[in-house]
Amino acid sequence: MRTDSKIAIVGQGYVGLPLAVLTSNAGYFTIGIDTDQVKVMALKSGKSYIEDVGDAHIQEVIASGRYQPSSDYSLIAGADIVVFCLPTPVDTENQPDLSILLHAVNKAAPHFREGCVVISESTSYPGTLRNLIAPVINSHGKSAVRLGVAPERVDPANTSFMPNQIPRLVSGLDSEATERVKEFYESLGMIVITTSTPEVAEAAKLLENTFRQVNIALVNEFAKVATALDIDVREVIEAAATKPYGFMKFSPGPGVGGHCIPVDPHYLTWISKKHGFQASLVELANEINDEMPKYVVSRFVELFPDGVARKQILIAGIAYKYGVSDFRESPALKIISLLNDMGAHVSWYDLLIREHRGENSSDLESAHDGVVVTLPKLELPLGRWVSSGVKVFDCTGFYGDVEGLHQL
Repeated sequence: MRTDSKIAIVGQGYVGLPLAVLTSNAGYFTIGIDTDQVKVMALKSGKSYIEDVGDAHIQEVIASGRYQPSSDYSLIAGADIVVFCLPTPVDTENQPDLSILLHAVNKAAPHFREGCVVISESTSYPGTLRNLIAPVINSHGKSAVRLGVAPERVDPANTSFMPNQIPRLVSGLDSEATERVKEFYESLGMIVITTSTPEVAEAAKLLENTFRQVNIALVNEFAKVATALDIDVREVIEAAATKPYGFMKFSPGPGVGGHCIPVDPHYLTWISKKHGFQASLVELANEINDEMPKYVVSRFVELFPDGVARKQILIAGIAYKYGVSDFRESPALKIISLLNDMGAHVSWYDLLIREHRGENSSDLESAHDGVVVTLPKLELPLGRWVSSGVKVFDCTGFYGDVEGLHQL
């Protein structure tokens, strides 16, 4: 692609903002569209709200003139490439909710230039590009637009793999679209793998995260079995992991969180049912991981013979994983809710989240009767807590060298 091409990226979150920085650094003039005015103002002032993108990165691409954050969809006009990086959550019934994505496509479509390439990085079920996105675009008389998918593979706070080290699956509704999407991602230094249809790429993304959901559910269930047998589940996992083939290590925890693993498998089960098949194993994995906060609370409450009512309880970590400020679907929030329902006085601490629902991160020096640790790598006074009689339940296994902890 020409380096003077104009790129528009709709959605400046954990997926879209790193992509915008990447395209800007590759020499493209990039428009970053987001409807959140607070985010847009932060970006214009050179401030990042995402851990993987530093303030210096934003300031550099803005100063270069290659990046313009805005809420104005009309700035998409003239773009050679338009990429949608928007959340695709589930509703209260765990049904796919594509309203954010389709609303954005509907707002952006009038501004597509003839022959531009439109790419969806948003995760969804097979057929979304062909059966939902394409009709919306065609309804605006933009049938000459080339459509493709490139499902995102972002893992926030993972420093082991840079974006250009993670192969990208791409495909288009026709061969020209496929080639142009491939060319775009290759111009960013990425390894690109094409699939025969967009449906294959869309399905692969669901399989990737469903694989993780199912295997996490397996070790979470195995943790319950190991507890019943009075066996250290993590020692068992480490022993099994010495096998050089046929085994992949997963670790138990308080549940799953974030925008992918708790959500994507529901897209798979939903589309399966639409086609007359029930994905029973996937549904069971969803249930097992959804129930883990209840299991954690039940184990924790056992440490208090007279119950947790009126006890001062601290939850150490409310983000869904270490190193991010994202608490979407975090199991820690479910643990807080369950303990509140039991009459406990619950506070929380998080390294990156300072405020949530009108509450501030707690002082670690405050007095606590019990602590539930949901994230690894936190600098916590565990030894002092345990020696002073505080009941500490570690969901992570990271702090196993501290004597006196109770572990999942």
